[in-house]
Amino acid sequence: MPRTRSSVAILLSALAVLLGGPLATLAFGPVSVRGDWASATHRSAGLAPDPAEHRGAIVQVYAARTFGWRGAFAVHTWLAAKPAGAPAYTRYEVIGWRARLGGSGLTVHSGRAPDAEWYGAAPQLLRDLRGEQAEAVIARLDAVAAAYPFESYRAWPGPNSNTFVAFVAREIPQLRVALPPHAVGKDFLPHGRVVARTPSGTGWQASLGGLLGLAVALDEGLEVNLLGLVTGVDVAPPALKLPGVGRLPASRI
Repeated sequence: MPRTRSSVAILLSALAVLLGGPLATLAFGPVSVRGDWASATHRSAGLAPDPAEHRGAIVQVYAARTFGWRGAFAVHTWLAAKPAGAPAYTRYEVIGWRARLGGSGLTVHSGRAPDAEWYGAAPQLLRDLRGEQAEAVIARLDAVAAAYPFESYRAWPGPNSNTFVAFVAREIPQLRVALPPHAVGKDFLPHGRVVARTPSGTGWQASLGGLLGLAVALDEGLEVNLLGLVTGVDVAPPALKLPGVGRLPASRI
């Protein structure tokens, strides 16, 4: 009986950690389940420099809450790039509904602002590269995007939009971007791999189908993946990582 009670207590504690953040985000955070995707806004957030004023090369990585209740658990990530002298940015992303219609989910286009809201959700800028650093990424970006190995799409545990950005980051070390802990799908490794570099390239991770894993890196800190939901800690700067919440800076704890 004591062992049974102990097992139940451990299970309940694990569920509290995994679901507490998403439930709190759904109740009190920036997530709405009442919106209509057809009328949701895609306004520019004003985070991307105007190409007419900034002629140099630029690469940016963004994340925004996914639409509806899924936003309590995850973000959608994408890249935007502008070569030197280009009049517009190109967005690189995987979009689920395109894949579900039978086509490729991978889109490379200039039809939407690089920093546009994702169905009403304001984006967060994760990485901003300029000049030579941006040019080094742009030189490989098209070829790496074309080599993305997945045509299928699954919101959980992957492959999805975050799997794509993580793949690009691992293939282009100069990007050096640490994806948010609630970028569900970032730990879904291609080609059946179990061990790989973290997306930032500053450490290593082990992952079983994106459902169970461990990552240790300079930029990602320590991350434990259980059922696709990540808990962990960052050291520089100090922060707690919680499912659904993302990074919680030490100053707010």
